[in-house]
Amino acid sequence: MIRIWEVQTNPMFNKTHHPETFRSTPHTFKPVSPKRISELLEIEKDKFSKLAPESGVENRRASQVTPKGVASSFQHWDPYPISIVAAKGAWLTDVDGRQMLDLSMGFGALLVGHLNEEVVKEAHATLDVGTLFATPSPITRTGAEIICRRFGLDMVRFANSGTEATMYALRTARAATGKLGVIKIEGGYHGSYDSLMVSVKPDISLAGDANSPKAVPLEAVVPGDVWVVPYNDAEAIERVLKKDADKIACVFMEPVLENIGIVLPDLGYLERVRELCDQYGVLLVFDEVKTGLTAGPQGAAQRLGVKPDLIAIAKSIGGGIPVAAFGGKREYMEVVVNGKHNHLGTFNGHYLAMAGIRATDRICTPEALKKSEDLNRDALGKIAEIINEYEIPAHTVGFGVKGCITWSASPVRNYRDYKATDFDIAELSFFWSLNRNVMTPPGLDEQWLISLAHGQREIDIIVGDFLEFAKALRA
Repeated sequence: MIRIWEVQTNPMFNKTHHPETFRSTPHTFKPVSPKRISELLEIEKDKFSKLAPESGVENRRASQVTPKGVASSFQHWDPYPISIVAAKGAWLTDVDGRQMLDLSMGFGALLVGHLNEEVVKEAHATLDVGTLFATPSPITRTGAEIICRRFGLDMVRFANSGTEATMYALRTARAATGKLGVIKIEGGYHGSYDSLMVSVKPDISLAGDANSPKAVPLEAVVPGDVWVVPYNDAEAIERVLKKDADKIACVFMEPVLENIGIVLPDLGYLERVRELCDQYGVLLVFDEVKTGLTAGPQGAAQRLGVKPDLIAIAKSIGGGIPVAAFGGKREYMEVVVNGKHNHLGTFNGHYLAMAGIRATDRICTPEALKKSEDLNRDALGKIAEIINEYEIPAHTVGFGVKGCITWSASPVRNYRDYKATDFDIAELSFFWSLNRNVMTPPGLDEQWLISLAHGQREIDIIVGDFLEFAKALRA
């Protein structure tokens, strides 16, 4: 197991995060003038339109044939998103011809980098055999063996997206327990399945008491019975289970929240959730769509030392080729065998996806992942030093090869803490980096990813970009 760094620089915060994660809060800080933020944001937005005019043209044209001109709504931002025509390694080329450092890397799907040679070679070899037989094949069986070995699973089934993987994991839990209800974490995102599209990023005015949140479904969603609890609050889960365990199939959660930056588990939190699930006869389901191999060679569950009953995986396991999986303990996956859960899908186990799994498995050795994680630590540590030097009200957080800057001087432990962060400066930071050819993830609440294709040059660019940003804030 890779050992990561523990830094808790501000002694006023007595909630300690898990030792396999990283967080560094500032010694001291001063507010940044809202006027200065507003002035800089106006400058940077104007600069963006001048630097990326062809992306605007492309977005207007695409908007005529697809909503917002994008394939997935998260890809859109105002005034318009950057349009990419090519990528290699850690770098993108946009329609305006700019070379841009990619720090999003498909939210983990491109852990091995764009057009990784091993993935491309494996895909080409597969195309000599076929793409889809829609029958059993040793090709799919080998892929399943790899995933079971990697993540410590008894059985696994393939799907085609993270949404499918989480949907099928939840259905498996329902079939195995004979119950339909689900407990989910406020602020947690698990794809586009109705039962999980609840309190993803709810309006606080609708969400009720922070200690006992109301379930707030998204528009056009029919969720069923969903109980919402804060992250890092095992007592809230226990209160729900004491009252309604007979209706609840599972606790469904990311072990580390990665929809609102990176929110780390307190020491002992996940262990207590595991105990409560066992005590009350509900299953524990981990969504590792965004963690997976980005958390370490065997995923977040094994790294953090808490074994769920079921797991959903996607993104990082495929080398950029669409693939997902759900699996877990044999006694629960048996519901697919006995027909209580009828899992279907023509493209499940697609052979190009299996090629991605085989190549990624070879590439993502403990040594290779440690190298990327060390680079991530380097970036997080140097940025933390800049934050302290310029007394910026922000802090750095990391897990595996992912990291982020959270615009609050104090740790974010749950969704309500996240909602209290400074979104104006987050937006400014996004446009600042974009205008300097550094593509951070879309939205104000995602995390960067240091892929196997990133090196010291890219880390120096990230740190240098933040240093200039800090200077501008204090100018």
